[in-house]
Amino acid sequence: PNTSLEELCEHVQGPDFPTNAEIITPQKDIRKIYDTGHGSLKMRATYSMEQGNVVIQALPYQVSGAKILEQIAAQMTAKKLPMVEDLRDESDHENPTRLVVVPRSNRVDVERMMSHLFATTDLERSYRVNMNVIGLDGKPSVKNLLEMLGEWLEYRRATVTKRLEWRLDKVERRLHILEGLLVAYLNIDEVIHIIRTEDAPKPVLMERFGISDRQAEAILELKLRHLAKLEEMKIRGEQDELNEEREYLETTLGSMAKMKKLVAKELKDDAEKYGDDRRSPLVERDDAKALDETDLLSADPVTVVLSEKGWVRAAKGHEVDVEGLSYKAGDKYKASAKGKSNQPVCFIDSTGRTYSLPAHTLPSARGQGEPLSGRVSPPSGASFMAAVMGKDKDAYLMSTDAGYGFVVRYADLLANKKAGKTVLNVPKGARVLSPQPIASTADDRIALVSNEGRLLVFPVSELPEMVRGKGNKMMSIPGARVAERVEFVQDVQVVGPDDALTLYAGKRHLTLKAGDLEHYYGERGRRGAKLPRGFQNVDAMSVERKG
Repeated sequence: PNTSLEELCEHVQGPDFPTNAEIITPQKDIRKIYDTGHGSLKMRATYSMEQGNVVIQALPYQVSGAKILEQIAAQMTAKKLPMVEDLRDESDHENPTRLVVVPRSNRVDVERMMSHLFATTDLERSYRVNMNVIGLDGKPSVKNLLEMLGEWLEYRRATVTKRLEWRLDKVERRLHILEGLLVAYLNIDEVIHIIRTEDAPKPVLMERFGISDRQAEAILELKLRHLAKLEEMKIRGEQDELNEEREYLETTLGSMAKMKKLVAKELKDDAEKYGDDRRSPLVERDDAKALDETDLLSADPVTVVLSEKGWVRAAKGHEVDVEGLSYKAGDKYKASAKGKSNQPVCFIDSTGRTYSLPAHTLPSARGQGEPLSGRVSPPSGASFMAAVMGKDKDAYLMSTDAGYGFVVRYADLLANKKAGKTVLNVPKGARVLSPQPIASTADDRIALVSNEGRLLVFPVSELPEMVRGKGNKMMSIPGARVAERVEFVQDVQVVGPDDALTLYAGKRHLTLKAGDLEHYYGERGRRGAKLPRGFQNVDAMSVERKG
């Protein structure tokens, strides 16, 4: 009664099932079940690797191997399980459960594959636990572990008490009869004479020897030959044994401590005789995760191409002449992004909103594509400015030609709604610049050139990393001049420590090496330094990567 629920939980480690499958419910959730009397448990099949194949050896409670094979085969038929080549049932009388899953190659991530199967088949199942029982008061109620064990022990003590009381009553009846038999032995000749001569011997025996009705009945039920064989030593020996047992029973029934000790001893004896090792072990496992559609696709290189009028398509490979592709009349190349077919592609419009689509769903570049506005819902009058593909943690520079910008991670650019989401706040009269990839936020530098021929270079680390917003001022340009389109940022690039920057002005170009760029270094928010004569009307910039 003084044992706490926490102490009980340490010794009673969750329900057991008649299967070797694992219980993967966290200990804290099992404790919650013990505390409240209800909850849920997760059970997961166990498997091992044999010669590169997955061998499933134990299934959750009440799950059939045939159902598992059917579920896995259905996914293979629907081509949702491309990493599995074959499936076999090798179960027999020696191995009741032996399901073999053959991966397509040794490059398959088996743990990830099994995690998918756990999430999408009955290889992992949940079981509701509701300890709603009829208590000692005869009424149903949900009881926690402490209440359940307390009432069960009380019931067990009551049962043992009734058993001992029944045995004590039987012992006392037998001793009473033995006293009568001892009288018969001591007066055997007279007893035999009364039985032979009297028509109703029972009352005569009772009156003559002062015995009870039960004792007289016991004497009369004995056969004559048994009467002759009665021996005093045997009777007294049985009396001694029964007297000793009666004393033990009376002592146990009269002491709560001895009763508890007896109940505990019997439980330990039963556990040793009938108990076995735990069949369904408690194991800490990661949650099962189903593979999404992109995980099931092959990661082929693709180039997503966006046109000026917002038509989009995807070409296989990265060596694509994007400007040489066929475009509709009056349309031309706008932007492109290189990535994998199982990645999403992010588009940025002129209002600073971003949209994302799975790359593998885009039309082939063999045709002229389809309008992007048919897949997403941009604001009225908005046009698409750029396309980006990358990994979740890849960093990009988001900026406008008003001279504001910030660093953002690719995962924060992705939008799960057709209407997209606002990432970049665009000042009045400003335009969105194409996002620039950042290899190292600690070492890379940002180069901005204005339409007035000023170049400013400063570290990326001076810009904040944000999810959305206007960003910080990178180059000092008055807002009124931006609104009137008098002065603005012509182009922006991210330059590595050893990279060179090439500026294009008409048919001329100027390449500034890492050392040459030092002349244009300045604090973020400055105007920048003037470029040489003849290169103050820059059309665009490009970066020549080194190493």
